[in-house]
Amino acid sequence: MTAREDRQDVSDLVVRYATGIDRHDWPLFRTVFTDDCRLDYGEIGTWNGVDAVTDFMELSHAGVQTLHRMSNQVIEVDGDRARARTYVDMVMVGEGSSGVNVIGYYDDEIVRTADGWRIARRRFTSVRLSTFGGG
Repeated sequence: MTAREDRQDVSDLVVRYATGIDRHDWPLFRTVFTDDCRLDYGEIGTWNGVDAVTDFMELSHAGVQTLHRMSNQVIEVDGDRARARTYVDMVMVGEGSSGVNVIGYYDDEIVRTADGWRIARRRFTSVRLSTFGGG
């Protein structure tokens, strides 16, 4: 594989994360992370392992619709390891059209596995959180 192909595969991995959540496709979502991943989403929570984060996401996204917009990626590949920063603008809408908009970025440590690239470590930094609707 070329460095360009590796960067594209890592970019596709991050989009797969957003697609898995937005479609509530939890089997797809699970393909984003290593089994022993460690995720730190700040005030939202921390998880160790793909089972723990999938369980949380499935429960917290039940009955809501989300839209994750991923942009401005910086991806550095070094052999079978990569680092990526991806900006995210996420909208979550519940009943009555009320919801929340979260803007921030993911810093990921990514490894190449036999099944392709997977996120091993992630830190989410929230820059702005706002609510809407509620009436």
